[in-house]
Amino acid sequence: MLDNAITLLLLLSTLVASSLATTARVLIYSATADFRHDSIPTAIQALQSKQSSFGIQFENTEDKAQFTDQILAQYDALLFLDNTGEVLDDSGKAAFQKYLNLGGNYIGIHAASDCLRNTTFYGNEVGAFFDYHPALQNATVDVIDASHPSTSMLPAQWHVQDEMYNFKTDPRAIGATVILSANESSYVDTGTHLGQGTPHPTGNSSNLVPAAQLNENILLAWFQEHGAGVEDNGSSGRSFYTSLGHLNETWQDELFLAHVFGGITWTLQSNTTLAFNASAQVGNPVASTSNSTSSSSTSMLPTPSSSPSAMISCPSIDKFSVKFMIVSVIVAACFPWLLRL
Repeated sequence: MLDNAITLLLLLSTLVASSLATTARVLIYSATADFRHDSIPTAIQALQSKQSSFGIQFENTEDKAQFTDQILAQYDALLFLDNTGEVLDDSGKAAFQKYLNLGGNYIGIHAASDCLRNTTFYGNEVGAFFDYHPALQNATVDVIDASHPSTSMLPAQWHVQDEMYNFKTDPRAIGATVILSANESSYVDTGTHLGQGTPHPTGNSSNLVPAAQLNENILLAWFQEHGAGVEDNGSSGRSFYTSLGHLNETWQDELFLAHVFGGITWTLQSNTTLAFNASAQVGNPVASTSNSTSSSSTSMLPTPSSSPSAMISCPSIDKFSVKFMIVSVIVAACFPWLLRL
């Protein structure tokens, strides 16, 4: 009986191990051409430090030459971190556009809305371009949608010290769903809003209103189930953007990191990349091979040579839970004696 129990336990461990095979690959791109945040290294380290908690392989680069069709095709998401200015050339933009068209996912953090300002598809993918922000100060962030994985852990009114971004357009106009906003009554903003839609002015000069006269909510974070940066014939992945993340201290705050990782994991669950869909056209080819039931081979693609990386491995919660429940039911039904050991 003991031998049978050991055999069964080995079988169970094999099943559990198979649920850990999925690893999503994310490229962090932190190149800057204008203002540079000194919190970028801290942010990268903070993302890497969660290696025991998330099934993600992070790699980072600031080399725009890495934006080629072949290299981008290896990633399940591109994470733009605090980018400013013209951080891609025309060939890089074309590769980025193709990546999105093939189902690639996008994540933008903080100043990611202040780069590639004249590139229409990028503005649509991030949701809106940065306009200005008032002085760094304490503010109250309101959770608009507490059901999203990036907000479910947050208090209804989240008190933060950060830059409250204003944007040139309303991200809801291209299909984004707003999940966080900043209550303007909680901080001082003497600037002039431009084009953020209801409840804000529409953006033409006759409707500009000083922020001090408003008692409304500024949009801070949103998501797109289907990223709007995709061309008409493309197959869109997901897009997530949060404007928070200015300070080094912010990236050392576990609640903020939970917000960011909630957005990242939600984005990766688009089912449009190889980490979770063996028939996808972009994503981690290793994950595709391990998860596929076919015997098709996957060629090895070049890896950015200048990119420090961190392997982050843990079970995919949904898949692990389902498999564990199924195995538990089988054990209880077919091997009740094992429970008495």
